[in-house]
Amino acid sequence: MADLLTWASDPARRRPLLRLLVAAQMLYVLGVAGAGYATTALGQHIVLATTPVDPRDLLSNDFVRLRYAVSEAPLSQWHEAAPPRRRQGVFVLLAAGPDSLSTTVGVYSKAPMAGPGQAVLRAWVTDVYRHSLSLRFNLERYYVPEGSGLRLEKAGRLHPLRVHVSIAPWGQARITRVEDVVVGKK
Repeated sequence: MADLLTWASDPARRRPLLRLLVAAQMLYVLGVAGAGYATTALGQHIVLATTPVDPRDLLSNDFVRLRYAVSEAPLSQWHEAAPPRRRQGVFVLLAAGPDSLSTTVGVYSKAPMAGPGQAVLRAWVTDVYRHSLSLRFNLERYYVPEGSGLRLEKAGRLHPLRVHVSIAPWGQARITRVEDVVVGKK
């Protein structure tokens, strides 16, 4: 015990440990930022149709809560023997349609192989109904500059917005931009 107290009170011995802890924290922050940039740069890009809802939160600035067209999948697209469960992690196979918007091809409990023009997006089952599944992608919240959330909500009432998503090879997904197609604003 006395050796431990001597070691802890000696500044020369604590300095390398302190440097190691600071370096580990810096590497973690840089890794998180780097993963975000790598997802955008290396990821497969898809476009999803969405409708914004609930644009304002008094505690966390302006954001737009997004509800994707692919958030509801018919139960016939479930490709497993066991029925889906709430809070179950799933993989959604998407294919680009003629208007370049992605549509659901199937929902799987294990990651399927994506063919040409297809992408796999990680999701979670939020509800299971008699004929459909409700899914969450962790892409439902998009922060916008102060004051522009209401503009996106109003535009979304008139027509669906287009959300550009990048999916990294390791499965992480990130919104790269949201655009109002009719007006052409990002």
